[in-house]
Amino acid sequence: MWLKPEEVLLKNALKLWVTERSNDFFLLQRRRGHGEPTGRITGLLVGALDTVLDSNARVTPFRILLQVPGSQISWVIASGAAVEEVNKHWDWLVHNLLHSLSVFENKEDVASFVKGKVKGLIAEEVRGRQAAQEEDPEKFREALLKFELHFGLPPSEKLVTYYSCCCWKGRVPRQGFLYLSINHMAFYSFLLGKEVKFVIPWAEMTRLERVSAGLMTEAIRVGTRQRQRDFSMFLNLGEAFGVIGQLADIALRRLLDSEGLELDRVLQQPTRITKRILEEQALREYVLALFRLPRGERLHEVASCSVWTPHARCHAAGTLYTTDSYLCFSSREEGACVLLIPLSEVLSIEKAESTSILPNPVIVSIRTKKAFQLIELQDRNELVENLNSRLRALQWKQSMFRSKRGSKRSMSSPTPYYTFYYDTGCSDEEEIEEQVLRNTVNSEALMTAFHQNKPGTNGNKSMEPVKERLWEDHFLEFGRGVHMFRTEKIQRLVAMGIPESLRGELWMTLSDASSELEAHQGYYASQVQKSMGQSNLATEEIERDLHRSLPDHPAFQNPTGIAALRRVLTAYAHRNPKIGYCQSMNILASVLLLYAKEEEAFWLLVAVCERMLPDYFNRRVIGAQVDQSVFEELIRERLPELAEHVPDLSSLSSVSLSWFLTLFLSVLPFHSAVCVVDSFFFHGIKAIFQLGLAVLEANAAQLSASTDDGQALMILTSFLDQVGSEDSSCCPSSPPAAEESGGCDTDILPVKHANITDLINESYEKFGDLTVRQIERLRCRHRIRVLQAHEDTTKENALRVVTPDVGISPENLADIYDLFKTEHFISLYWGDSSSAAAAEAAAWRHGDSGHHYVERQYRLDRPQFKSLYGLLTPWPGGSTQHADTLANRTFTLLDQDRDNLVAFREFTGWLDTLYCEELNEKIRLLYRLHIPPALTESEDDPSLMKSPLVSTNRPLYVNLPSGVEGVEGEVKDYQEQLKQMLQDLAKEKEKDVEKPLPLMNQREFIQFCKTLYSMFHGYPEENDLFQAIAKVTSLVLQIGEAGHRAPSSGSEAAGRTRATSEEPGDDDSRGAESSPAENEWTVSYAQILASLLTEQVLVNFFEKPVDLTARISEAKEKQYQQRAGLLTLQQGTR
Repeated sequence: MWLKPEEVLLKNALKLWVTERSNDFFLLQRRRGHGEPTGRITGLLVGALDTVLDSNARVTPFRILLQVPGSQISWVIASGAAVEEVNKHWDWLVHNLLHSLSVFENKEDVASFVKGKVKGLIAEEVRGRQAAQEEDPEKFREALLKFELHFGLPPSEKLVTYYSCCCWKGRVPRQGFLYLSINHMAFYSFLLGKEVKFVIPWAEMTRLERVSAGLMTEAIRVGTRQRQRDFSMFLNLGEAFGVIGQLADIALRRLLDSEGLELDRVLQQPTRITKRILEEQALREYVLALFRLPRGERLHEVASCSVWTPHARCHAAGTLYTTDSYLCFSSREEGACVLLIPLSEVLSIEKAESTSILPNPVIVSIRTKKAFQLIELQDRNELVENLNSRLRALQWKQSMFRSKRGSKRSMSSPTPYYTFYYDTGCSDEEEIEEQVLRNTVNSEALMTAFHQNKPGTNGNKSMEPVKERLWEDHFLEFGRGVHMFRTEKIQRLVAMGIPESLRGELWMTLSDASSELEAHQGYYASQVQKSMGQSNLATEEIERDLHRSLPDHPAFQNPTGIAALRRVLTAYAHRNPKIGYCQSMNILASVLLLYAKEEEAFWLLVAVCERMLPDYFNRRVIGAQVDQSVFEELIRERLPELAEHVPDLSSLSSVSLSWFLTLFLSVLPFHSAVCVVDSFFFHGIKAIFQLGLAVLEANAAQLSASTDDGQALMILTSFLDQVGSEDSSCCPSSPPAAEESGGCDTDILPVKHANITDLINESYEKFGDLTVRQIERLRCRHRIRVLQAHEDTTKENALRVVTPDVGISPENLADIYDLFKTEHFISLYWGDSSSAAAAEAAAWRHGDSGHHYVERQYRLDRPQFKSLYGLLTPWPGGSTQHADTLANRTFTLLDQDRDNLVAFREFTGWLDTLYCEELNEKIRLLYRLHIPPALTESEDDPSLMKSPLVSTNRPLYVNLPSGVEGVEGEVKDYQEQLKQMLQDLAKEKEKDVEKPLPLMNQREFIQFCKTLYSMFHGYPEENDLFQAIAKVTSLVLQIGEAGHRAPSSGSEAAGRTRATSEEPGDDDSRGAESSPAENEWTVSYAQILASLLTEQVLVNFFEKPVDLTARISEAKEKQYQQRAGLLTLQQGTR
């Protein structure tokens, strides 16, 4: 490895280095003690010194020095970990530079020339390497070479960063380096002659935490299913902890739930990940969460500045964040002052004259004839130029969109799509009315029509005008719309409950759904038109839940409200098929429709599902489970006494799951729950965490005294039922059923009535220091645990299905599953992008709908299977080519679904036959590997036969030929026939063992013999086995010849073949010949088995038990290196 020339005093260098080769200008030196035959104390001491005092990483055992005659100073220009590597550099210098240096008369010119040449070589190497992306390419390039040398992973395993640290083994620290790559974390240490190295895939990490115990001041603890390791003595432990968490989170989201969890486009391409990109992504995720921006927003500039706040009459210091479509400002104290300005609202961004009082000011003017002043901006010119460039692009896009809409409007029908329709009565033409309602979009909130019918809301209307006046005063002082200043004062107003007349507007403002609506005029109407009339799993679930959404509210006892809810939910399912429809979305959408117009309710639902509650409503509600895990940790941290009395917090988190999924709408009285929704739109998920903690703290004493989960549930239910609001303070709206159950339970103390405003304010006061940054960091760590818990469940399900059918021990079966899963991951790590995408797509099983999730199931393609075949097959093989052929046949045989994939159940069945079954079953498997469909007509082309390999007793009619209308009544429906075919297949598989196998012709028998000969290579009794198989082959050939010549055997054999014609794939294996025994040489499975049994040495070979446990252990050690080497060769030949 070429190094940037660095001075070294020759007299000092000779103390630790020994010169191996030299000439007039160059020295090749070996580190003293390295490679010496005896373990001298000098070697041990130098090795320890290199490891502990590794300040500049110049500790490779070989190096090349540039020396100038007559000078005491030399320059290190190359180094290497192996003598072969450094010899290559030496030879290059001798052949390309040495003769040229004699021309120079001045020795300083010699040094300058060589140093310049070496720097050029380094720059040429760096140009194509990832080191060019790092802050210090020189050191990073050296660390990269060490990483590749120590661990032998393929070049596509990109190193992201590395840290010097200690790994603790008991009470002993091992000083070394921790290397973090896109798929693994690896540690290497060489101290006092002992080498320690290991690799941990991110996919195996189950826990990540910071601990402080024993001799370690503070350490990072990484847990896997097998063990845990502690790392300490980092220069910057916080940075290392964050990077490890990020890389693990990214890898697990990509590997374990690529379909459900959204990843940024940059992170979807692991080879582009660098430490700088990780830092940018962490900041971007924080900004998106803090301001609840659309997930597609990219972060551009981050600048410290101050903003003039008219309400406080001063400048507020903070940070400006600019994205594709927004200007965002947050004060230094998170949440004290927040400003969000959509670029769509901006008219101009201009620089003002700079003064001592107002340095580097920028004026942002918006449509409402207001302006914002920003000062103390560094790099103001570049920032304003970039902002104006994005502003012009956005304005051009808006003008094009408006002109396009105008042309469409002029060509369209004058009848407006939006119509008022609030007929609550039932006409005689009920079906026509229902059809009209299904296709008519409401242009007002449902509460305007149905508010007066809500019982218990007429007694306390005096508070509404008061709250409205307070909000109007607030608008005058702080502004109105998305770009109003958001401070602690608005927090207090929100806690009181937003007045109903302003609730829809403020929800749109606080969530910025208004900008989405403005930018997508007509989008909702088009989605409604496209989605209505469609029938799929999502629409079926929506129809089932329509009448369960706020069933006590009059708006949803009416066709109008039901139709509006149906349109919003089906339109969203059509917009986002990845989510489609998830339970609890109906409750959220119902409340949104009460206070917002229908189109606004749709965009509010988009904001909640895609921005404010990310990953909550995907296939496995991962986001909600992650937040439950975060909530448990917050309980331990903020409510330690409760956590001490309730050690198993999973019972509380199972109760709180509905709090997060429905924003307390399913557990609080309606008017109180709507106040929680107000807080949610202002604070985001932070409000739900805070309120949840406040609820548990208010009931901590009773929960600590509870004896079981049921009692704890009753305590919380009873408390939440009694939480009232100012609008319903004189009449707490608790369900009658809850009151009755609470009255008859003598074990639960009566709960005093609480007010929702007081409860929300209390949650702010006691838990308001919880920040968005803390929540995001906790989510990152806890997502690891949740995803791994799902993986454990998937594994348990797979093993439970397979265990009854095999004789392999549960421990070995679990290890085989891990090997199977690792093989799948290796393709995702280092395979090309197309094969990786195909492997990940194959891991998900879907229902008939195509989008409905069934389960995650790992399956292997042909190359993956062949890799595991070589690791686990019990029989030795001499010919690599024939072993590969046999692996191909085995894959074809096990691929029962003919989808070029082998499932875990099929794989374990094959292993069970090889390791646990009797001799006759092993021979039966070998026999099947040498007849179709396993044996194809051309071994070079392992594709399946052209004809379908599945036959059943009844035909499957898909398209009837013309003129066959008369038999339509006799032909079953296509789906019914498909079901019947699958039933027939199941019956045939059950009877498969009992049926005789098809006969084997001469070509197939020759292949069978070839396999037998290749199996014994390297076996201790190889010669005896060869002689035995020769006798068996001779005997079977004689049997076949006798059967072929005997005239009477033809009909008998033909009858047997016809009897087995229902065997899957058999009708293809013999082509068009009706009785192969009359035309060609054949033998049966029984004849081959009987012949093999005549030779005891063969019987002993097949009956000899093989230690599967040892084979699995060996496979675990070899799997990575074998596949890594193979993939490296494949990548090198491209």
